[in-house]
Amino acid sequence: MKKTEGRLNRLFELPKEIQNGNTKVIINSFEEMLIENYKGVLEYEEFYMKIKTELGIININGFNLGVEQITEDDIIVKRENRKFRYRTSSGGIEQVIIKIVLNYILGYVNIKVESFFVERFVNMCISKRILLWNIKRKKSTILYANIGIKDYKRLKGVARKTQSKINIESKKGLPFFMHKYRKRKIYIVLLGIIVSGIITLSNFVWNIQIIGNENISNKEILESLEQEGLKIGILKNKVNIYSIINRVRLNRSDIAWMGINIKGTNAIVNIQESIKAPEVINESEYCNIVANKTGLITKINVQNGTAMVSEGDIVKEGDVLVSGYIEGKYTGIRYVHASAEIEARVWYSKKEKQLLNQTIKTETGATEKKYSLNFNNFKINLYKTLSKFKNYDTISEEKKLVLFSNFYLPIKIEKITNYEYEFQDIMYTEEELKQKLEKKLKEELQDEIQDKDNIVNIQTNTYNEEGYIEVEVIYEVLENIGNKDKIIF
Repeated sequence: MKKTEGRLNRLFELPKEIQNGNTKVIINSFEEMLIENYKGVLEYEEFYMKIKTELGIININGFNLGVEQITEDDIIVKRENRKFRYRTSSGGIEQVIIKIVLNYILGYVNIKVESFFVERFVNMCISKRILLWNIKRKKSTILYANIGIKDYKRLKGVARKTQSKINIESKKGLPFFMHKYRKRKIYIVLLGIIVSGIITLSNFVWNIQIIGNENISNKEILESLEQEGLKIGILKNKVNIYSIINRVRLNRSDIAWMGINIKGTNAIVNIQESIKAPEVINESEYCNIVANKTGLITKINVQNGTAMVSEGDIVKEGDVLVSGYIEGKYTGIRYVHASAEIEARVWYSKKEKQLLNQTIKTETGATEKKYSLNFNNFKINLYKTLSKFKNYDTISEEKKLVLFSNFYLPIKIEKITNYEYEFQDIMYTEEELKQKLEKKLKEELQDEIQDKDNIVNIQTNTYNEEGYIEVEVIYEVLENIGNKDKIIF
């Protein structure tokens, strides 16, 4: 039986913690902790929690501790008055989110539990699969939590066994909302319109999320997807995922693999870019060694072939350094696969000229923020068009509205921030401007040089002109400059 179970686990590639029931602890910064496959809550206070696991007892200390979610297998401990994302490392957490949404639709209540055995009350709810969320401990004998209407009816036996007193603090969800406004038909009609609108919008794709691309821009991928039929606003049942993937991969050699998964109104596109393998010349093929950069030869050690340069020679990019043939007195010319160790001094240089008297932009620190709504390319400005600043830089940010995980709406909120600046005249001394330009050019050259340990010399040249300073920085680096080049007859 165990062998069969092990084979099934390997077949479906189940994580080890699911196969073996091992405890898994995930810490998200200092504010949230997810514990999978725990055994029970032993103690729970506002500043202290003790949780039983296969690993042993986990002690959690902190201020304002709360339980975001709790199921039979998983528990999320958090600090209150913070904003968190739900962890989706476990399928159970996603199911809890769905249950919470369903409980809002079916109705739920916020309860106050008074008991000397609060931990026992929580553990018994877990064992009976009674979902509690937003659990908050107040004092040692009081607990607040949200619970669905159906689960609330099952609490009677738990309360009796744990000697707990349960009171309803508030009632929430659609049934209570409908009952509250049952005499106000306009609210019911408005709610019906909103629900119908959400159901209608759920049939479309309102966001495309691209994951895994590094060298290919999002814009390029979106254009390729749109050409093949996947774009914002398309009906989900009109998206032929396999056809789009095949056509995009056929048209783009820089994409090795693509996957598309539509969740809610979000199309998640996973990309794996192609890595262009360098051309490798087989050892049995004839080749020369040519220079890939201009430099001064400092060392040349030929293992096979004929050296065409010597130490101290200056070569240019493309010059043949070692020829792929050997000429013998009696054998004549014999072609070979050239190989050699070649080192040269290579120069990297940059220069820049600037005025001693300059006008620069200086931020004043004053900002203004403006907002607009974009309904599927129909824009509504929530501000006056003109800025109160005379000179300013603008940064624009867009954020799509999300109803819940992966359910995007065709509404964008655009935030425009204007940063005021003013022009200021500044007069540099020759030394100040030289140091400024030298620092800037050195930083740029450092980014270009791959092996910084092989820098052998740095030279700075300064040229003074009337009202100008020109600075040139030259780095001298030892590098291997030889590349193999196949001989074609």
